[in-house]
Amino acid sequence: MAGIDLFIIILYFIGIFGIGFYFRKNKDTTDYFLAGRSVGWLAIGASLFATNISSEHLIGLAGSGAATGLAVGHFEWLAVIIVLILGWVFVPFYLRSGVFTMPEFLERRYGPASRTYLTVVSILAYIFTKISVSLYAGSLLLEKLLGWDFYFSAILIVVLTGVYTVTGGLRAVIYTELVQAFILIGGSLTLTLLGLREAGGMAGLRESVPADFFHMIKPMTDPNFPWTGIFLGAPILGIWYWCTDQVIVQRVLGAKDEANAKRGTILAGFLKILPVFILVLPGLVAKKLFPGVQGDDAYPTLIQELLPSGLIGVMVAAMLAALMSSLASTFNSSSTLFTIDLYKKRFPNASERQLVHMGRLCTMVLVVLGILWVPFIRNISSEVFIYLQSVQAYISPPIAVCFLFGILWVRANRFGAFAALMTGFVLGASRFVLEVFDAGAIENIGWVRYMVTINFLHYAIFIFAVSSLVLIVVSLATQEEPRAKLAGLTFVTAGEGTAETPDLEPESASQRWTNILLSAVLVVLVIGLWVYFR
Repeated sequence: MAGIDLFIIILYFIGIFGIGFYFRKNKDTTDYFLAGRSVGWLAIGASLFATNISSEHLIGLAGSGAATGLAVGHFEWLAVIIVLILGWVFVPFYLRSGVFTMPEFLERRYGPASRTYLTVVSILAYIFTKISVSLYAGSLLLEKLLGWDFYFSAILIVVLTGVYTVTGGLRAVIYTELVQAFILIGGSLTLTLLGLREAGGMAGLRESVPADFFHMIKPMTDPNFPWTGIFLGAPILGIWYWCTDQVIVQRVLGAKDEANAKRGTILAGFLKILPVFILVLPGLVAKKLFPGVQGDDAYPTLIQELLPSGLIGVMVAAMLAALMSSLASTFNSSSTLFTIDLYKKRFPNASERQLVHMGRLCTMVLVVLGILWVPFIRNISSEVFIYLQSVQAYISPPIAVCFLFGILWVRANRFGAFAALMTGFVLGASRFVLEVFDAGAIENIGWVRYMVTINFLHYAIFIFAVSSLVLIVVSLATQEEPRAKLAGLTFVTAGEGTAETPDLEPESASQRWTNILLSAVLVVLVIGLWVYFR
């Protein structure tokens, strides 16, 4: 890299740390974990986007684009619809319940067993998937682009991210993500435009890649993106990720009111349209310009070959922004889960100061675990890396079932929820174990082979259906929950306030109609894009 590139990267770090330390003062747990419930819609929307887009997106989306075309972009455009569901369906219940975490909401609805399950599963999943995959992909990028040692890159990233996360809590995380989102979009857009110019524009690109690369609707037999799996299975993963996962939902829990929370999700929806054009499309550009490029090398190759000095520094800053924003969110949310759902449950009389200190200590522990995990990440094969990406298809369906039935069906109870969670866990774990150990010894067992080879999105549909059936049957066969316990937690009991309900400023008529109009425009835009690229 040239000196100007290093200067831009150093400037990026100075800016991020400046923001992080500016928000270092936190009076209590509400301040530290929920940014004092004072965040506006612009910061919420940008933070949702930056939290979602990490280094594996830069590698994975461009890599899939180079290998199979735009179809991987389905996950991005489906997210537009799902994030609206977060804002319009789930947010009102979350904010009115006054909870800090998703497991806490699940306990309000079903009981402590469900809360403990979701807490433990979430923390373990964050450590062994989100943190490890982000570090793997980010360090690989820095190794290829800058020549930095893989281990040095991983340790540097995790330590630097942990510093401002420990210091500033959610407020620091959200406002650094606001800046990081614009850096990420600006850098990626620059690379896309330069790549398209070299490829002869969209017309030249269409002439040079297979025609089906621009068709997103694939047949049911497609091994990667069957339309049935995309439109029936992927929304299940989306409900879990966007509407019930602590890392995402914690941003809207910090909103100053319901109107800002909704508008923040709408902004995130508009931003989620972009990755197809600024992350997937560059993969197609790489395939045209460098025919021998392999999937995961597409994005780094474009940066190395197309960008002049100065812009390389901008793109490295954009990649660091993507990686650090996701890591910071995961660190902060994991510490929130541990502190509120485990430590506070065990020590209910702990002071606000003790809880904030415990949250910071937990973040530091996660940083250490991330460092200790680095040598093992280096040994992850591409096959296991794919397994890590599909793990969410195995853990998300029963969780999505419990949250959806929890707010939509007043008869759902704690027995049905826990039975659904356990059933879904067994089915998901079985598939994962069989994938890992699939060998000649089980090749001739027909149902086992089918269970292992069925598309993971189709398998998610199966788990969702079975978990739903279990929840319904067990709930109907056991005693229903007392009406008083359900106050404010379901659509039927939404108007029945509780002692825990915070005093939120109501959504005005003008705010509501503006949010409705923006949501409608967003839905029409996404449907139009699907029709165009069908």
